[in-house]
Amino acid sequence: MPKYRHTCMIRGDGGRTVRAVLDRIGDKWTLLTVATLDQGRLRFTDLQRSIPGISQRMLTLTLRNLERDGLVSRTAYAEVPPRVEYELTATGRSLIPPALALADWAAEHIEEIEASRAAYRDRSG
Repeated sequence: MPKYRHTCMIRGDGGRTVRAVLDRIGDKWTLLTVATLDQGRLRFTDLQRSIPGISQRMLTLTLRNLERDGLVSRTAYAEVPPRVEYELTATGRSLIPPALALADWAAEHIEEIEASRAAYRDRSG
């Protein structure tokens, strides 16, 4: 069971670290990259091909951040041409269940969210 189980952990100075991790996980490309690597170890080009719309630069930055945070491991092989593969670490794999829970929540509530957005647009003119 996690050490903290209350929304106050994401507020105030004590939540700085938690917010930083949530910012990383919630950025545009992180969850797509993690979900793609859940399929198994992939080379950079295969990973890029599997994530529509991601540029080489954004994938490179995303992978560096995920490697830095311990969610992805990078293995470089001394071959010609060089071969580099990426895969989820145990910590990275542990992100899949909460990510799926969030995706389930979004799918369950998308209609009411869209209705609320439309109502807001109508009120805001």
